[in-house]
Amino acid sequence: MRHLKAHRKLGRTSEHRTSMLRNLATSLINSKSERIVTTLPKAKELRPFVERAITLSRQAQGLPEGSQARVLHLRRQAAGFFHAGNTSAAVLANRPGQARPERTAGVAALKRLFGELGERYKDRPGGYTRIFKLGHREGDRAELAIIELVDNPRELEAQETENKRKAATASKKKASKKSKADAKAAEESEAASEE
Repeated sequence: MRHLKAHRKLGRTSEHRTSMLRNLATSLINSKSERIVTTLPKAKELRPFVERAITLSRQAQGLPEGSQARVLHLRRQAAGFFHAGNTSAAVLANRPGQARPERTAGVAALKRLFGELGERYKDRPGGYTRIFKLGHREGDRAELAIIELVDNPRELEAQETENKRKAATASKKKASKKSKADAKAAEESEAASEE
């Protein structure tokens, strides 16, 4: 029986584990390459964690106009998957001459999640991430993995160049078949004229 075996503990207390998953999710969402390298067990735990947040943003994209309250509710639910913004911002705002601190990575991740990523995965019913195994780390032999978002711009660009390459090779084959057919027809006409 596997009762009460819900997830990997990762050798951490529940608060530490939740904080670590929030940090990993923030790093994945904010990453320019939309991929991070981590250990395989962490990547496997991060996958359902971050996919729930992406699902919330996808649901917000599918709502009709005029349902701002529902969008706000989904946004606040998704904010639980990232660390909160600067809590000291209100204290510093009251002091004259003090500049307000920049927004944290969690706020930026939430903004990107409900902007770009929600729009990208609007029609995708799940499976927003992919895990690649990398082998073992040199120092402690921990198994490393890359976790990345699917349909990222780098992947779409590679697919586009592959399609162009296939189209070019197909047109070359077609042209070579046509030239072979023309050459064969020319040979036949020469043979007929010699007779």
